[in-house]
Amino acid sequence: MEIKRKKFQGVLNILSFNRHFYVIGLTVLALITGCWFYLNWPTSLYWVVLTAFIYGLITPLLVSAYVYDFSGYYHFNWLKDCSITDADSTQIVNINAGFDETSFILKNNFPKSSLKVYDFYNDQRHTEPAIIRARKVSLNYPNTTQIETSKLPLESNSVDAIFLLSAAHEIRSNSEKVTFLKECHRVCKPSGKVIMVEHLRDFPNFLAFSVGFTHFFSKRTWTKAFNSAGFSSIEETKFTPFMSIFSSNT
Repeated sequence: MEIKRKKFQGVLNILSFNRHFYVIGLTVLALITGCWFYLNWPTSLYWVVLTAFIYGLITPLLVSAYVYDFSGYYHFNWLKDCSITDADSTQIVNINAGFDETSFILKNNFPKSSLKVYDFYNDQRHTEPAIIRARKVSLNYPNTTQIETSKLPLESNSVDAIFLLSAAHEIRSNSEKVTFLKECHRVCKPSGKVIMVEHLRDFPNFLAFSVGFTHFFSKRTWTKAFNSAGFSSIEETKFTPFMSIFSSNT
């Protein structure tokens, strides 16, 4: 199935899924404007605060448009550097957190390979409004299986590649991260790998998302988690200044 993305689909998704933040932000901005008008705040102070709020509301949308709509991320040309062979014997797994925009695209890129799709969303642990809204509009790849992060329903040493595409940060607990990655390590073949794409808790993403960058995790956190799970090597490639591709070998 060929999935054609709409214009500005990425940024519209961000705006739709996180609309509660924008409602709160615009409400606070209106209150600040009212206080400035009625309490006679210094105009210079008001413009500083106004600029900061506009920056915080607009910049995440501009960066999201760049990353998800104009960078070519969903063209998946970056997969060429991941050295995954498309063959009848290749076993690929794609794991999401309840919002799947990538499985059909992966299948188009690896038509000969076997693709299994898993969803680790847990409504008791993953309670953020954004992911709840995202699930309502997500396309379900055929035979997608609901799983726990503590157990992948796969044989040991059976998978060539596991994709974690903008999903793993929804696992908020460090111990749960390690447990999940240990399962990924268990099911990978000796030559297998995990391909993870994530925003990081770093300076470029702070400039892009301000305090929202705390929703992501640092490179150090991910490296430590992969090492604790038993992976022998972790390589990072920057896809735009705001997105990192991690390739981890067993």
